[in-house]
Amino acid sequence: MSKIVSIHSFRGGTGKSNTTANLAAQVALAGKRVGIVDTDIQSPGIHVLFGLDGVSMGHTLNEYLRGEVPIEEVAFNIGDHTGDVSGRVKLAGQALYLFPSSIKGSEISRVLKDGYDANKLNEGLQDMIKTLNLDYLFIDTHPGLNEETLLSISISDILILIMRPDNQDFQGTAVTVDIAKLLLVDHLHLLVNKALSRYDFGHLKAEIEGVFDTPVAAVLPLTEDMVENASGDIFSLAFPDHPWSKGIRQVVDTILKIG
Repeated sequence: MSKIVSIHSFRGGTGKSNTTANLAAQVALAGKRVGIVDTDIQSPGIHVLFGLDGVSMGHTLNEYLRGEVPIEEVAFNIGDHTGDVSGRVKLAGQALYLFPSSIKGSEISRVLKDGYDANKLNEGLQDMIKTLNLDYLFIDTHPGLNEETLLSISISDILILIMRPDNQDFQGTAVTVDIAKLLLVDHLHLLVNKALSRYDFGHLKAEIEGVFDTPVAAVLPLTEDMVENASGDIFSLAFPDHPWSKGIRQVVDTILKIG
């Protein structure tokens, strides 16, 4: 049974795209058929983590939403185009498909001006699951709450809400948790990212679970190593023994157990 996993945050800057790419890559490495769709159409970026640019990504989600190409023509097979960087090369031969959004300024401005049909996006998601026989479809959402993100939340089997240990994130995450529960998401988990190393992670996890009455899948450390990586590779594959990578695998274990 295919599972839709949405990765969301109320605010930007939480590391959502980086986390989505790493989770999806680790699940694919576990032998699952995985798709990733970048629905952050206003500010796409997950393609960079897989070594793609505006030319190499080929067709985009924007073209599908305008009815110009079928959704299967948007699928980019990462397993056949890993490049030679140390992390991504481990994905060679794996069934991992990216559905990128356009990085062209004209395309982004068109979306900002005209919007897009969220129902057509939903149809495309369901079609890509069937066509590629996906076990998991990861959705990298646009931060905040709007029609598109509410749709992603409502169709999710698993929702991972990323937050930082920051008062603004606490308030926004509280609103999003309430909405997810009203939408009856089957499996809702929090993921705390960018926690200072001096924090007691166990205490922080228990505190946040108590505040939100929602399980925390992992607490990930703030690390200069991730900044230095500069989205140039899939960090958890390139540095599997790093504490951040170990935290990502905790979340992956949670996802696989649900699936």
